[in-house]
Amino acid sequence: MPNLSWLKFLRHYGPVPRNDNMYDETIQRSARRQGIAPIKFEHPAEAEIVNCFSHATVDPVSVILTGTAGDGKTHLCRQIWRALKGAEDEWASDSPYLTLESRYPKDRTIWPESDDPTLYRSIKIHFIRDLSGWAPQQGAEWETEKEELLQRCCRSIFAPDTDEIFLIAANDGQLIESWRRLQETDHVKRTRQVFEELLVEDKRQQSGVRLKFFNLSRASSAELFDRAIAAFLQHPGWQELMEGTPGENEVFGPKCPIRHNYELLQNELVRSRLRALLELCDYNGLHVPIRQILLLLTNSVLGHPDAKDHLMVPADVPKIIAAGTVSRASLFNNIFGGNLSAIRRQTITIFDYLERFQIGFETSNRIDNILIFGEGDEHLGPYFNEFLVNDQFYGADSRFHASKLDYIEGTNESEDGASEFMQMLVSQRRGLYFKIPKNKEEELGLWELTVFKFSGEYLDYVLSVVRNQGIVKRPIVSRLVKGLNRVFTGMLINSDRDLYLATGGNNSQAKISRLLLEQVSVEPSKGEKIIIRFDGTSGRVVLSVFFAHDISVDFNLTLIRYEFLSRVALEGALPASFSKECYEDLLAFKSQLIAAYMRRQAREQATEGSAIGLKLLALTDQGMPDQKFIEIIP
Repeated sequence: MPNLSWLKFLRHYGPVPRNDNMYDETIQRSARRQGIAPIKFEHPAEAEIVNCFSHATVDPVSVILTGTAGDGKTHLCRQIWRALKGAEDEWASDSPYLTLESRYPKDRTIWPESDDPTLYRSIKIHFIRDLSGWAPQQGAEWETEKEELLQRCCRSIFAPDTDEIFLIAANDGQLIESWRRLQETDHVKRTRQVFEELLVEDKRQQSGVRLKFFNLSRASSAELFDRAIAAFLQHPGWQELMEGTPGENEVFGPKCPIRHNYELLQNELVRSRLRALLELCDYNGLHVPIRQILLLLTNSVLGHPDAKDHLMVPADVPKIIAAGTVSRASLFNNIFGGNLSAIRRQTITIFDYLERFQIGFETSNRIDNILIFGEGDEHLGPYFNEFLVNDQFYGADSRFHASKLDYIEGTNESEDGASEFMQMLVSQRRGLYFKIPKNKEEELGLWELTVFKFSGEYLDYVLSVVRNQGIVKRPIVSRLVKGLNRVFTGMLINSDRDLYLATGGNNSQAKISRLLLEQVSVEPSKGEKIIIRFDGTSGRVVLSVFFAHDISVDFNLTLIRYEFLSRVALEGALPASFSKECYEDLLAFKSQLIAAYMRRQAREQATEGSAIGLKLLALTDQGMPDQKFIEIIP
């Protein structure tokens, strides 16, 4: 029999009830108790953060670690504690506040280390590894000692020299809120202002301030996924299970869904499609913390709706095989939390984010024809065989065939019967998202399986191109300009060579805007141009509109905005499936463009004798703009 301790331990990472404030310490204690190594990998910012406290540093600075819950703040605090040789038993305590003394060289010439103690100075390092657990609850008064400690922190980051530094880990909002509740001194006010500016501007430090600020929620979810899945798949616990040589119906045998899910995660196509979703989350402004990625991977492998907490334990496997419900453990369904109740899914960040893609619920006639009528069909049969018949675990099993036949023939008129087949269709559509090979994406309309029909184009022909400093194809830019024109004017304008800035008289936010202010050429012309580029500072894809070489406005081209503009350009109406927020974002962008246009106008000299008038915008029968100039006689 294989060693099953790893699978029992792995459940701790899944969607099980826990005290999230002590998540990292709970995992560590459980790992020590069971003698199993936890899942470990280096955070992208770990080396830089640990280096802030390196003994080779002459002038160490205080560090703030912020971000959302599960971003790895406690883990990074522990890495620094270990690098400074702090005692393990002290760290293992539940106290959110710890201190240690560390020595640092007085000048940069002491390298390598010297035995002369007079060449070093001692600095006290204060660890507040959980500000929310250390600060008083909302409405409660600060304890004198705690408030004084944070007052000293504020003074130390502006001091030219100090004998104490701080490492503070806090969730977004908790940091600023705690500082707002401190007694208002000049140092507290300046410190809070520094925090706010570094957060808003997404910067690490300010000149003259002894502080480095790391917002972990700015880390790429896709990069975190790459590191997490490598550590997950390479954990020695899996190898121990493999070496256990289990029987056919036992845990990790050839019929075991846990083993099959683990092997599916090793499939390059499955990994790339899952990574694509996390990358699209990044470019939709949705950050996925490390804890949520590990939860996703664990649920993907262990999920089953009939198991306790909806996660399989070793004892469940023989029962599931005997009951013939292996298909309900589908990794493809588990990735979207399909093994969990709808209420539970809504409370888990990663499943809330993935739910927004609506994979399983979005489809096309071609996809559903393959799933429902493909068996035995001359044209659709090869696809049905490739994606369903050949999948012995999660393809077309006897339950699927029986439910499909009832659905087609209408022999089962009960709501439960129809609902069961609809759920099977959802699961199979999700499977197709991970099974359709790259060379058949366009043929089968892979991205029709999501609410973001232009996701693939956004990834391959926009994001990938601009990150490599390439030029986005003209038809894509033109389509976005056409979408902008339709939103900015409120008319079904078909022009895509120029961007039309129009207002409704004294209201730039009017739904119908016919008063033309300016048209900006898409192609470079006298300083004007419209391009899509990658902003290396913010890590965003931006659409830049240039009025002149030194006057431009950037628009963060998120996935949802890209989809919105593309749909408006091609379908002619505002997509009902998208929130009003997209439309309002575009009107705000329009206001910024008008302001930039006014700046350019203010610095240009008006030509003497030129006529004063208004340009009114109308459309031809073909939807092309037709400008009419109305001269105003003084």
